[in-house]
Amino acid sequence: MAGCSHDEKKPLVNTAPVAPKLMEPFKFHKLIEVSPGNYYDVLSWGRGGADTSSLLILHSDSVTRTYTTTTGDINGLIVDAYNSDMDIDGHPEILIQAKRKDTINYTTMYAYEFYDKKVEKLDFPKLTKSQRQGYRGNDNFYISEGKLEREFPIYEGSGPSAKATGAKRKLEYTLSGNSFNVKQLSKDSTSVKERTVTQASAVEKKSTETKKKESKKSESKKSSKKHHHEEVSHKKKKKHHHHND
Repeated sequence: MAGCSHDEKKPLVNTAPVAPKLMEPFKFHKLIEVSPGNYYDVLSWGRGGADTSSLLILHSDSVTRTYTTTTGDINGLIVDAYNSDMDIDGHPEILIQAKRKDTINYTTMYAYEFYDKKVEKLDFPKLTKSQRQGYRGNDNFYISEGKLEREFPIYEGSGPSAKATGAKRKLEYTLSGNSFNVKQLSKDSTSVKERTVTQASAVEKKSTETKKKESKKSESKKSSKKHHHEEVSHKKKKKHHHHND
């Protein structure tokens, strides 16, 4: 009876909700809440090819009870999606980052601006030749004070032998009249090649200065030895002269 009076201790069970796994043909999903009751579900889907898929943006406005669907093609795999109002006009932009395998544009951005009754696809600018110098992907995007910031490491060389220089290039994107403007914030205005030449010149200069110092030391030693030899020779002559006397 005494044993029955005590409740059995049951192991604690984690009751936190677990996000369901995506089922085929869906590959990516992110829910973006622009405002209370105003939701955007960003998805990619498609059976077969791993590097291509179709984009699906489901807009749910529970306040006005309107539901719209936006579709488009995606080249690559969606990495992330961002919400902003870069032109401060009250209409949200959904920015979608896709990762590609080619060596020129590792990242492709897809941008849409949503209005009350329509959606407009925006042209996101590609990297220019100078911005692409030393680019090998690994982009980091984030929204800061209503602007889209982009940062990526700079590499030297090409192919598998390319090495990171330790420097990073930072770009800032703004939106005006449905057109993107790009400004480089980092100070790497010179190309990686020019920076490498400068570094090589500095190493060569240092090597030349070292050689000059070593040469001076060598000449100083020779001069010291010569002086010592002459001094010894002079003493010998003086001693010999004294002996003759």
